[in-house]
Amino acid sequence: MAGGERPLQGLRALCRVLLFLSQFCILSGGEQSQALAQSIKDPGPTRTFTVVPRAAESTEIPPYVMKCPSNGLCSRLPADCIDCTTNFSCIYGKPVTFDCAVKPSVTCVDQDFKSQKNFIINMTCRFCWQLPETDYECTNSTSCMTVSCPRQRYPANCTVRDHVHCLGNRTFPKMLYCNWTGGYKWSTALALSITLGGFGADRFYLGQWREGLGKLFSFGGLGIWTLIDVLLIGVGYVGPADGSLYI
Repeated sequence: MAGGERPLQGLRALCRVLLFLSQFCILSGGEQSQALAQSIKDPGPTRTFTVVPRAAESTEIPPYVMKCPSNGLCSRLPADCIDCTTNFSCIYGKPVTFDCAVKPSVTCVDQDFKSQKNFIINMTCRFCWQLPETDYECTNSTSCMTVSCPRQRYPANCTVRDHVHCLGNRTFPKMLYCNWTGGYKWSTALALSITLGGFGADRFYLGQWREGLGKLFSFGGLGIWTLIDVLLIGVGYVGPADGSLYI
C-alpha cells in the first residue's frame, strides 16, 4: 500500500503546483489588463505636434527673363528687364538720365564686361504715346473703309518696341487711319484699265462687278468711260470695292 500511495502523493503535489501556477497567471494577467484599461481610460497628458509644411521652393522663371539677353550690356536691355526711377517733370523733348536697376534673375555687364546691377540710362523726355509711329506696333483692323471721305479711323492698341524707352504705360490706345489692304495692286489695275478697260477688266479686277458689266456691254462707254477710268485709277481715286488700299 505504501508503494502505491507514493505515486498518488506525487501526482497530487504536481496538481497543486499546476493549480498554483494557473492561479498566478490569472492574477498577473488581470493586473495587466486592469493597468491597460486604466491607461486607456486615463491616457495622461497628451502632446500636440504641429507639422509645419516646408516652404515651396520657387523654381519658376519670371516671364520677362525670356526677353532679357544674358550677359549683355545693361544699357541695351529691353525696358521689361529693368526698373527705373523716372521723373515725369522733365522737360519734354530734352535728353534726360534715369537711375535704373536690373530685375531679379537678369544678368548684364558694363562696358568693361563686369557684372552690373545699377546703371544710368539715357533717353528723351516724352511719354510712350508721343513716340513716332516707327517706335511702336499697333493692331490692324479690316472692318473699316480706307477709300472714304473723310478718311475713317479705328481704335487700336499699340505697344512700344522692346528696346525703346519712354515714360508712362508702354501699351496705350490710339485712333489710327484705316490702312489695311486686300491684296490689290495699283499697277495691275492701271495696266488692265489701259489695255482691256473697254471690256471692264479693270472694274472686274477691283471687285466692282456692276461697273464692269456696264463697261462690257457699252464697249467702255464708247471709249469715254475707258479714258475716264484710266485717269481715275491713275490718280488713285478709284480703288478696290472692299475699301482697302493698293499694295
